[in-house]
Amino acid sequence: MRPPRPTAVTRSSAARFLTQATFGPTEADIRSVLELGYAGWIDRQFTLPATSHRAYWDAADATLKAATPPGAANQDQVWESFWNQAVNGPDQLRLRVAFALSEIFVISAVDGNVGNQPRAMAEWLDMLGEKGFTTYRELLETVALRPLMGIYLSWLKNQKADAATGRIPDQNFARESMQLFSIGVVKLDLDGTPVLVDGKPVETYGPDDVAGLSRVYTGFSWACGASNANCFLNGSTGGVSDPDRYIKPMVAYPQYHSLEAKSFLGTTIPASTVPDPAGDLKTALDVLAAHPNTPPFISKQLIQRLVTSNPSPAYVRDVAKVFVDNGRGQRGDLKAVIKAILTHAEALQTSDRGGKLREPVLRLSAYLRAFPHGSDTGRFRVGNTDAVATSLGQTPLRSPSVFNFYRPGYVPPGTATAAAGLVAPEMQLVNETSVAAWVNYMRDNVASGVGATNGTVNGVALNRRDLQRDWSAELALAGAHEQLVASVTDKLLYGTASAELRTLITDAVGKIAIPALNATGSNQTAVNNAKRARVNAALLLTLASPEFLTQK
Repeated sequence: MRPPRPTAVTRSSAARFLTQATFGPTEADIRSVLELGYAGWIDRQFTLPATSHRAYWDAADATLKAATPPGAANQDQVWESFWNQAVNGPDQLRLRVAFALSEIFVISAVDGNVGNQPRAMAEWLDMLGEKGFTTYRELLETVALRPLMGIYLSWLKNQKADAATGRIPDQNFARESMQLFSIGVVKLDLDGTPVLVDGKPVETYGPDDVAGLSRVYTGFSWACGASNANCFLNGSTGGVSDPDRYIKPMVAYPQYHSLEAKSFLGTTIPASTVPDPAGDLKTALDVLAAHPNTPPFISKQLIQRLVTSNPSPAYVRDVAKVFVDNGRGQRGDLKAVIKAILTHAEALQTSDRGGKLREPVLRLSAYLRAFPHGSDTGRFRVGNTDAVATSLGQTPLRSPSVFNFYRPGYVPPGTATAAAGLVAPEMQLVNETSVAAWVNYMRDNVASGVGATNGTVNGVALNRRDLQRDWSAELALAGAHEQLVASVTDKLLYGTASAELRTLITDAVGKIAIPALNATGSNQTAVNNAKRARVNAALLLTLASPEFLTQK
């Protein structure tokens, strides 16, 4: 049975909605949802101009080259832009959807061939933000033809078979474009449940489909000033390389494209004597976009990334129907799909099966949006957060493989989740080390600020973390610890903190004694330190609580 649709937007329900649609609720966004309603807020977000990470990277690169030649921007500037926009960007829905898509259509800077192109990484985020509001078919083609994807999944410079050398087309992108980016590995009903024959799932593709599709993905390489071997292999002509070659879509080189027949997923492109790489690619992508598996497969993953790990079949079916037809005869309208996901009754109501574990990046972003920090440098130097033992164990665009940081069907072994037949994808990032690391990392962030330590900035010796908050409002409440805890939990849990959690935190914070200020004021430092200790404790205990770590 589907949950009833809420009849009114409340402050807590608006905040809950924003945990799904943004990098974390803010008071301004909560007021906006209360004013516009869920659908109205989404519609307004659709109209906002896109944030450009590449523009930030280019500006930073120019500044660094001018200030410290031959200095240049690198991955640090990608993360600076990511975090600055995740926390402060007005186009939150676009940014949040782009992050979700980056965990479906994966490239990773852990691969040095990708990581050595930070400008293209910034453009990749821009591309996902732009195409995430178009159609799935347009997104799929754009993703496929980006050089970073061609490099990461080894189809840039992929060549037709050569019997003399025994070369066959690389099959990596052929496999992953089906397995991860479109249809998945088993046939699905529209509600996302596997089609069973004799009680067993049915595979969507086999080795012959991979081989056939790999022939389609031949003869594409750098956009270059010519169509010769040097352009195809090196991206240069006359000894000159286009500095934009890593962000321009790959182009076809017919002489390297397979002439063989290409059979895949029930479609056959006949053998030919005249190569047609662009036409063959269009046919292949049309087949993937039109496949009956694609609507439930992609819809369910987007639901998992934004709302809940375990959507009901009815939820998946309702969204997949919108994917199939947006009501105006268009397939794959991603704006319509996103709106259907976020305004579905199952998204707007809590349930025992609903919600998901917050992944580390979204935990930190929620904290920074709830308690805005200024950046000493203006650059939001959060930095690389890969380290499992001392940081988040997760950095945007740095997953360990094409399978993301976690798999959508991951089941933590030996858990109540497993016993209930549920999945918990983000739990794949959780272990004893990461649990302790989150608490230690946030204890440090709360006490000292977030990010890299700055030395001298604009002539001022800072020697402190780049992101700092003025805690005066919280310190003013420290003498009344019940009010302090209520304020902190309201900002991080949006009025949904359980009575048990509030009591536990209130009791713990109240045990931190604040000495009375003596007549001379000589113990003012001790008083201030005790107040700050109360603030830090209220924050850390809330941030470490299961109620914050799960998005319900």
